[in-house]
Amino acid sequence: MPRRVTIEPVGREVDCGDDQTILDACLRAGVWLPHACTHGTCGTCKARIVAGEVDHGEASPFALMDFERDEGMALLCSAIPLGDVVVEADVEAEPGVELFAVEDRVGRVVAVEEPGRDIRRLRIALDRPLRFNAGQYVSLKLPGSDETRSYSLANPPSVGSELELHVKRTPGGKASDGWIFSRLAVGDSIELAGPFGRFFLRPQRSEPVLMVAGGTGLAPLMSMIRHILDVGLPQTVCLYHGARSRADLYDADRLADLADKHPGRLRYVPCLSEEAWDGRRGLVTEVIAEDFSRCAGHVAYVCGPPPMVDATLKVLMERRLFPRDIYREDFYDESDKANGAVRSPLLRR
Repeated sequence: MPRRVTIEPVGREVDCGDDQTILDACLRAGVWLPHACTHGTCGTCKARIVAGEVDHGEASPFALMDFERDEGMALLCSAIPLGDVVVEADVEAEPGVELFAVEDRVGRVVAVEEPGRDIRRLRIALDRPLRFNAGQYVSLKLPGSDETRSYSLANPPSVGSELELHVKRTPGGKASDGWIFSRLAVGDSIELAGPFGRFFLRPQRSEPVLMVAGGTGLAPLMSMIRHILDVGLPQTVCLYHGARSRADLYDADRLADLADKHPGRLRYVPCLSEEAWDGRRGLVTEVIAEDFSRCAGHVAYVCGPPPMVDATLKVLMERRLFPRDIYREDFYDESDKANGAVRSPLLRR
């Protein structure tokens, strides 16, 4: 029997299934609440349960402390209502931004490529096109399981019928090692849902765009870049992509070619931290620090492993780029639930 979830202060009511999280029910009903990882790891969706009780599920004890549970807080991406509940949350809305309700899709794998070491590019043809904002992600259902894993979309919104995902291999990972890198093949069927996430391009912001990617953090930034160039938005883009070696630096030729075709619109700066080559050398943060004495007047999108994201934010803010001008996406994995990696709450998604 569905549970009734009331979202205050807007008074919106949503029906929630027996095994459905509050966040999932709201997003599918078109009620957009703050969220990021959707796996109980980052703490972005934390909200207060003002009436009723919930099962906290697999919420990380680092993202949701015991004393917070005692005070009525919950992670909406993990919380399942045990009856009717009332939630005090921030319903997100931004001028000029259209948000799309989460929907289920079935896809068929049409290509599996290896653009870099321990990286796979999946192309998935959908039964019906998916509407999303450039930079958002989808959640794939693992075969024979109710578990899901999230991957950012690298294709632009104009190509909603065929998705492009970039997957980094995680040793022992149930989704990467145990499925995508071991047995997923062209022709296989995939169940997925989306779009999710608040890390997406803000087209109404006309400032020059500074993008910083670590590893497969390139995927959502690629979606944004392709959208900017396809639609003809006025923003100029400078993309920094950091990797350890040339084997890890994937899609470099693809991006260099894109930059050559759009001079003055896109600047591409790849950099390696552990291998000598003809390009820029050092950590991506060091290269940015060499190129910019001030970042004021830009809007930044930063995506990749949490340590790299945190280090980049420090460099940007030292160069006078304020939190309101920085959007971030941390690529967590299941191990982050155990080690307590939690996103800074000071910066916007």
